[in-house]
Order: sequence, then structure tokens, then C-alpha cells
Amino acid sequence: MSLLEGLEHIVEENTPLAPYTRLRLGGLAAYFAQPTNQSELAELIKRFSAHEIPIKLLGNGANVLVPDEGFGGLVIRLSAPEFTEIKVIGKTMIAGGGVQLSHLVSTAVREGFTGPEQLVGIPGTVGGALHQNTSAHGGNIGAWVRQATVLTGKGEVLVRQTEDLNFSYRQSSLNELAILSAEFEFETEPADVLLKRMQKLWIVRKSKQPMLDESCAYVFKDHGGSTATQLIESAGVQGARVGGVEISDRDPNFFVVRENATSGDFLKLVELVKAQVSDRLSIELELGVDVW
Repeated sequence: MSLLEGLEHIVEENTPLAPYTRLRLGGLAAYFAQPTNQSELAELIKRFSAHEIPIKLLGNGANVLVPDEGFGGLVIRLSAPEFTEIKVIGKTMIAGGGVQLSHLVSTAVREGFTGPEQLVGIPGTVGGALHQNTSAHGGNIGAWVRQATVLTGKGEVLVRQTEDLNFSYRQSSLNELAILSAEFEFETEPADVLLKRMQKLWIVRKSKQPMLDESCAYVFKDHGGSTATQLIESAGVQGARVGGVEISDRDPNFFVVRENATSGDFLKLVELVKAQVSDRLSIELELGVDVW
């Protein structure tokens, strides 16, 4: 059996990855697949793993930097209905790993589930948010998880219960290859109260971040009691630019991509900012972007 035999309908070769990331940077994926169900996903992983071909999962690419030379393995995107459904049962919500975080937030508010409204305006998928334990305004997605169904690098399906899970600042123990779905449990409040709170948070977020149509990423993790934004400002690096990538004038922890930018430009600006903060404040910034 050849590598792609029986999988031709879901696998492409030499596919540009830039259109699938918010930064719109990077080269080609040697293989790119969008499986329609869990069986196809498992078969992809087993077959490519057997050939020792590296595999990456890509959500909506909100915090991913693909190198200019691309990725020489298989990139999988969980965009099919089986991976993007939400079910509500009582105070419980079950969301596929490919569900857009914005969809989870809007569903929770409509159902009167308190907590997710704090994540309004954050791009990404549920799977990506769980991998990074996305947080904002004192709330983090890991706080509401009761169990998660994951797929290992060997194609095995496992259910991780609450006692198996560990969430901390922008980190989680959900480090398997793919998060297929997660079950959340929430407290409740009147939906109209949650809607007003979400709208206020959204207005604040929009005023402090680059415009929605801009290609950008939130670059560094916060450090100790200071935000990365505060540290960059204190080091006086605002306005810096390398090639087609520049620091946002709204929040210096956002890098904005302009025309003809490259991933190399982005990484050079990362090193420039890190060096300035290290030299002037003796603090080593940690990258929050997932660089492939």
C-alpha cells in the first residue's frame, strides 16, 4: 500500500500554509489533510507515523508561525462537521476540538453559562485553546473542563478525566497530538447579564489590539507580575520594525505583518525585542507563538 492509497480525497501535496494562519506567513506543507471523520484521522496518523513522517495539527492558526521553507511533513486541519459540533446538556457543553473559540463563547452566553464571555475576541479553536490554556480577564478555559477526548501520536483514542488534567498559565497537560472533543461544566447567570458583560469586554479588547483585518500575533508570555506589554514599553522598543513586520502601535506585544513580510522578518524582530528587554531590564522574555 502506498502512503496515500485510499486517502487521496482528503490529502493534498505541496499546499501553501500561509492562508491558514493569522500571520499569513510561511511556506508549503509537504502534505495537507482535512479528514472528514475520526476513522480517517486515526488512519492518517497511523500511516504517516509508520513512515516516520512528522505530523502537526493546525487549528485556525491564530498563534502559529510557519517557517519560510514550510513544513516537510503532514499538516492536519480538523474542519469537518464531526470535529466542529457543540452539544449542550444541562449545565454541560461538549465541544469538538475544531470548534471556533468564538462559537463556544457565543453559545455559552446564549445558554447562560458564565465564564467563557471573558474569552471574547480571542481567535483560535477549542483544541488550540486547551493546549495553551487560553486565558483573559482572570478566567481560563481549563477551569471549566471536566474531561477531554484525545488522539495520541500512535492513533489511540484516550479519555482524560479531571484528575488527569493540569492547567497553569498558558500551559496544559493536554499535550497529545489532537484534542478531539472536550466536556465543560459551567455555573449559570442570566443570559442578558452575560451578553452585556461580553459586549463591554469586547469593546475594551478591540480598543487595545490591532484591527481584526490585520495579520498579527500576540508574541510573548507575561513574566512574573508584569505583562509582556509593560516590559516591552519599559525597554523602549515601541515602533521597532524588521522588513515587513512591525510592533503594533496599539499594543507592543502584538507584531503586525505588512506586505512582503517573511517569517524570517518576524523571528528577527522577536530576537531584537528579546535582546532589548534582556539588556535593559535583565528579564528573558518567553515566546508565546508556536514556531514550527
